Amino acid sequence: MSAIVSVEDLVVGYGDTTAVERVSFTVAAGEHVTLLGPSGCGKTTTLRAVAGLERPHDGRIVIDGVPVYDRGAGINIAPEKRGLSMVFQSYAIWPHMSVADNVAFPLRVRGVPRKLARTAVERALALVDLADFADRPATRLSGGQQQRVALARAIAFETKVVLLDEPLSNLDAQLRLQMRGELADLRRRIGFTAIYVTHDQEEAFSLSDRIMVMRSGRIEQQGTPAEIHAAPRTRFIAAFLGVRNIFAADIAGASSDTVVEARLADGTVLRARDPWGDGRGGHAAVAFRPGAVHLEAVAASGRAGNIGTVTRSLLVGDMAQIFICSGPLEICALARPRSDFAKGSSVAWRVDPDDCLVLRE
Repeated sequence: MSAIVSVEDLVVGYGDTTAVERVSFTVAAGEHVTLLGPSGCGKTTTLRAVAGLERPHDGRIVIDGVPVYDRGAGINIAPEKRGLSMVFQSYAIWPHMSVADNVAFPLRVRGVPRKLARTAVERALALVDLADFADRPATRLSGGQQQRVALARAIAFETKVVLLDEPLSNLDAQLRLQMRGELADLRRRIGFTAIYVTHDQEEAFSLSDRIMVMRSGRIEQQGTPAEIHAAPRTRFIAAFLGVRNIFAADIAGASSDTVVEARLADGTVLRARDPWGDGRGGHAAVAFRPGAVHLEAVAASGRAGNIGTVTRSLLVGDMAQIFICSGPLEICALARPRSDFAKGSSVAWRVDPDDCLVLRE
């Protein structure tokens, strides 16, 4: 599948601060790519550079085969001539206009004939279920309805690529979940290409074909949602994705395929997947999710295995987060509440190799 967006060695800075440093990626036609990361990682700056709202210091941006920025060639095409639409975090709804006029505004700016613009606006409003609100003042809309107007405005102009900058972050939790589903459904029906910026991993995993996790102006890892979830490459990504158990470890050589032995600070030896290390040993870290920890109650006299003591238990819905002191380590497990997992209980814990991952950076 050919790339409709190509970003090569993009550099964006402000004074002495580099916000985006040598970022490169491509987006195929019809693909939804998400830039994911914490505040200040460079994801919005990257998106704004693609849109033409930030002037890069270096690099090259190509949209549908046409260079829109190329420092070496002296090219920097204006935002309105890049064939893009953008949905902002703040919606950017004009309060003095009706819903239909808000959607029609970019078409008028581009000189689209009135009759064609009206047809495009009606189609876009129908797609976001706002056809009955066309004449309503924008100020009389809810937050979710305003976000739909912003989406309608982006798709009314038959754009090559839609750029979305944290489009759901101003909505409450329930409405955000609803809009996420509506956005996914809208993209399936229309098939537009999207570059999406968010700090919300649930949004990224539920909407994306491919995720690029950013840190300090660089892409730290990219892959499908399944790949990123199953194998975060670094300690930073694992922590950002909410993996609770991350521990320093000394890694022995591979015992079979990519499975290695990892010795933790309490002397526990875990068998873990190491897709990044090529069988080499050395100092690294291991990570495993609370749901991957198998617990078993043991008598006070003890038994062989990874033994720890429950220090606290927190009810989370039908499950309990159980914290276990194992030497200098605190293990977090997720299990159904049981009396023999109460505070002070001795427990044996283990993690299967498939659920334990070596982090190499």
